[in-house]
Amino acid sequence: MGRGPRGAGPPRRLLPLLLLLGLARGAAGAPGADGLDVCATCHEHATCQQREGKKICICNYGFVGNGRTQCVDKNECQFGATVVCGNHTSCHNTPGGFYCICLEGYRATNNKKTFIPNDGTFCTDVDECEVSGLCRHGGRCVNTHGSFECYCMDGYLPRNGPEPFHPTTDTTSCTEINCGNPPEMRHAILVGNHSSRLGGVARYVCQEGFESPGGKITSVCTEKGTWRESTLTCTEILTKIDDVSVFNDTCVRWQINSGRINPKIAYVISVKGQRLDPMESVHEETINLTTDSRTPEVCLALYPGTNYTVNISTAPPRRSVPAVIGFQTAEDDLLEDDGIFNISIFNETCLQLNRHSRKVGSEHMYQFTVLGQRWYLDNFCHATSFNFTTWERAPVVCLDLYPATDYTVNVTLLGSPKGHSVQITIATPPAVKQTISNISGFNETCLRWRSIKTADMEEMYLFHIWGQRWYQKEFAQEMTFNISSSSRDPEVCLDLHPGTDYNVSLRALSSELPVVISLTTQITEPPLPEVEFFTVHGGPLPRLRLRKAKEKNGPISSYQVLVLPLALQSTFSCDSEGTSSFFSNASDADGYVAAELLAKDVPDDAMEILIGDRLYYGEYYNAPLKRGNDYCIILRITSEWNKIRHSHCCRWRVLDWAPWLL
Repeated sequence: MGRGPRGAGPPRRLLPLLLLLGLARGAAGAPGADGLDVCATCHEHATCQQREGKKICICNYGFVGNGRTQCVDKNECQFGATVVCGNHTSCHNTPGGFYCICLEGYRATNNKKTFIPNDGTFCTDVDECEVSGLCRHGGRCVNTHGSFECYCMDGYLPRNGPEPFHPTTDTTSCTEINCGNPPEMRHAILVGNHSSRLGGVARYVCQEGFESPGGKITSVCTEKGTWRESTLTCTEILTKIDDVSVFNDTCVRWQINSGRINPKIAYVISVKGQRLDPMESVHEETINLTTDSRTPEVCLALYPGTNYTVNISTAPPRRSVPAVIGFQTAEDDLLEDDGIFNISIFNETCLQLNRHSRKVGSEHMYQFTVLGQRWYLDNFCHATSFNFTTWERAPVVCLDLYPATDYTVNVTLLGSPKGHSVQITIATPPAVKQTISNISGFNETCLRWRSIKTADMEEMYLFHIWGQRWYQKEFAQEMTFNISSSSRDPEVCLDLHPGTDYNVSLRALSSELPVVISLTTQITEPPLPEVEFFTVHGGPLPRLRLRKAKEKNGPISSYQVLVLPLALQSTFSCDSEGTSSFFSNASDADGYVAAELLAKDVPDDAMEILIGDRLYYGEYYNAPLKRGNDYCIILRITSEWNKIRHSHCCRWRVLDWAPWLL
């Protein structure tokens, strides 16, 4: 028997056996046209399904292909994270699926790290500013989409970095504005104590011989941390002396135009006389006179029968064009003393007595009676008397007088047949030295200080008070008032508003120089919020309508809505901070915060909150109320400043809660 070609097929004796096996398979399950089991050929990521009487392989969810030889992962993220997951997200593909993650600065509304948005979950902005102290000392946090920015509060300046700044990437720090030393002003002197903080005012007075025609000179500490210089300057006073005349034979009078109302001017009067008799010596003398009169006059001790030249000029630092007058005194034809004299003032508290007598060598005694009063004090009185004996024709007597006092001085020549008397008034200026020391605050709104004055002598003090609030730009308070006290250690309590920065200027009226001190009052309980609450038994959700409160007693920081079982309302303290929060009404907490709103997020007009609306307000979930329960709904307003916290609460009752729809 011949052999067939090699590899042409199975031996002929095997063909019947293969045919029988094929028929057996067909009878068992009719697997397919090719005789194979379809389900056995499905890809590992496919599922065998029966459709229209046939078995087919279909790729699982998340895979694409023919189901048998190919099922490759479907990349759901290929269309972009915004399309697949929503705004502010990143999309992450997985074998057969995907998941979403919120970008930094956002959180998922399901409060989980990952989510798939098929349940309505989305990414909402995280308010980082709810964390106190985030922007460091002096910083103010401003929330932005996905992040936040820091700015320096009013009264602070950014240092060592930009503004706005981020505390983790920038080295910016907020330092309190301190302008340091005020600028020097030409021909002016800085007076009083001044604050170098924002809004502090430095005050100047012109040096002697200079004036500021435009008004008071001040420099203000600005928000840039520098002093804003005044546009006013001190200009030199040039005194004009006119209309010099002689009266009563030895007295000289003149008029001045100094450019200032009631100035105190020091004069130098140079006297040079030559007697008609050539055998006599020349009479030369220099006299100083200080007066605020616009028509000054002085009586001179001159020799009779003498030709005099009198030169009048202002004393440095003032300047003037000297005025010169020449005249001749009368001959000495009286030997007896008629007791007549006159008085002139110089150097503010000194008197010069000028006798008319031509009689030389006689001794006289004068009696001085001094009475001083202050127009601003009813009980103030300074009285003294003494006798003064002299041989001189023009003696000088300097009196020990108090500052800022109106004096009447009566001088009587004793022993005179007619008892001649002269009366003169002296108004002493305020003291140029400081009379207040060791000023300090206590009990927040009270001041005490040390008065440098004569014991048991009454003094009047002038207060000038400025108040400002960094959180309420439109707020301004200014007060001026006087008090009187005879104590060496006076105290006074001021009527100040809470939550306010104050500058207090205090000056004794007997002194030119005030002292300035800064006070900061603490906040008090915020005002009761303006709110309306609506609830209908068996009706819709209770509705709360809130109006923004006015910041009368301090800055408002937040509003909170709290829900408590009615039985626990008597145990709730408005100032407590331990109330818990939860995310569903299945919690067994005794009470919870349903909503929190920062003051900056509350509109000026009214806003409404539905109790139990299942939304987030701040970090808190407004959970639904339980059917049939009695509740106490509380609105709490909180004010916080300088580590002091105060709260005020309104309460409502919701009885047997039974909404239409659960």
